[in-house]
Amino acid sequence: MDVVIAEDHSLLRDGLTRMLEAHDLTVVEAVDNGPSLTAALLEHRPDIAVVDIRLPPTYTDEGLRAAIEARRTIPALPILVLSQYVEQLYARELLGDRRGAVGYLLKDRISNVGEFLEALRRVAAGGTAMDPEVVSSLLGKQSNRLEELTPREQEVLGLMAEGRSNAAIAAELYITEKAVGKHSANVFRKLGLGQTEDGNRRVLAVLAYLEDNQGA
Repeated sequence: MDVVIAEDHSLLRDGLTRMLEAHDLTVVEAVDNGPSLTAALLEHRPDIAVVDIRLPPTYTDEGLRAAIEARRTIPALPILVLSQYVEQLYARELLGDRRGAVGYLLKDRISNVGEFLEALRRVAAGGTAMDPEVVSSLLGKQSNRLEELTPREQEVLGLMAEGRSNAAIAAELYITEKAVGKHSANVFRKLGLGQTEDGNRRVLAVLAYLEDNQGA
């Protein structure tokens, strides 16, 4: 699997490179600024890009903007965004096109190598990987829209938003997959979202719905 890394802190950039290559991934280029990221993505067309949101020269949303721009040329280019903090605006930007193959993790998650690699591979395969803290922040702002959900349904929704499969949700909550399916159906019915067999689009639809209606 070919990977492009964009991270301005040299120690973290080098550490990510060594970690990924130690697990049989190929880092085709590691850059430290937005313009170089755009060029690297268009040149290499990697299997996934691991991107810090804040990069030079602006240190605002340079990394995210470069990744979104590259996706206009390379549709559904897998992007795993890293951030120091939960930034809801950037989560909304990332989920905006609903094509999947996106992830948003806090940098603290990198310390758990197994979880980080699992998230990376999930995004590279076209799925989603949302940090639990990001999901909690998004859902927490929507308590008025979620008040019809039971506590169990809210748990299922949160795990779905992280990109978990029905089997993984069942294992996490110690319930059957059939029960997960029932709770999921209730969630979509109560939120007014049509059901679909495409789990990735389903998760994106939920998050986009919650984010687009924030503050309503």
